[in-house]
Amino acid sequence: MHRRAAALVISALVLSSASAHAAGPAGASAAPWWVWPLGLCAICFVIGIVAVPAGIGGGTLFVPIVGGFFPFHLDFVRGAGLLVALASALAAGPMLLRSGLGSLRLALPLAVLASASSIVGALAGLAMPAHLVQVLLGIVVLGIVALMFVSRRSEFPLVERPGRLSQALALNGVFVDGATQRVHAWRVHRTPAGLLCFTAIGVLAGMFGLGAGWANVPALNLLMGAPLKVAAGTSGVVLSLVDSSAAWVYLNQGAVLPMIAVPSVIGMMLGARIGARLLHTFAAATVRRLVIAVLVFAGVRALLKGTGVWP
Repeated sequence: MHRRAAALVISALVLSSASAHAAGPAGASAAPWWVWPLGLCAICFVIGIVAVPAGIGGGTLFVPIVGGFFPFHLDFVRGAGLLVALASALAAGPMLLRSGLGSLRLALPLAVLASASSIVGALAGLAMPAHLVQVLLGIVVLGIVALMFVSRRSEFPLVERPGRLSQALALNGVFVDGATQRVHAWRVHRTPAGLLCFTAIGVLAGMFGLGAGWANVPALNLLMGAPLKVAAGTSGVVLSLVDSSAAWVYLNQGAVLPMIAVPSVIGMMLGARIGARLLHTFAAATVRRLVIAVLVFAGVRALLKGTGVWP
């Protein structure tokens, strides 16, 4: 049942992208202005539903899909992408914190460094030519696909001994698994390496407007040893802090258009609230496999658009 629902959701996402591309630049001039805000709201609603259970930020899907198939300049898409990822995180964050899946104590030290580096990434991204950013975006998205494909994450990683920094910061807790109703205690290790990793993640998040959920979850789960659901939940809390820092750079540079950002944020917040409820029971692995297929398509499209092969 869950697999069928996931397939329907991703199918709707692909069809929405395909219909937007079918309209093309010529269709953009013939279509009424309100078609594009409605299309953005609809596609962001679907993205919001799948982003939370899949453990990725909404911007990871938003930027390559909207940048590749909608007639908007990439700078505006990246600015809206950060707000979309921020809206997804803020909408899901309170539920994740109340349920114990998101840990504020674990998120704060990681988000401090990632927030600072995301500002550097945003300034660098806005200084680059649009076609170069489009090519780099395609490469990064395909790299995300490779990372998601090869990552064999453990549901409950074994952490025999937490590091000294982890103990000093009290990076541990408990959560109730909604699928089994069992209480699980967790702790993390390799905290210094995790801090360095999140610094690099912040640069990419700000540069491409992707958010950082695609990298947050593997770093928390594989590197630091947080349980899978805690990693996905804490990733949303980190996103809310990191993306808000980078978004101010795009706002200050005038790279945020209300006609793009507002309907996108509304659709994302509505979809993310549903996605947060599905995190307890949804088959996340199935959603991730379907999301990988969408990202391959969007990444290739971004790469070909940036090189001029498929304008």
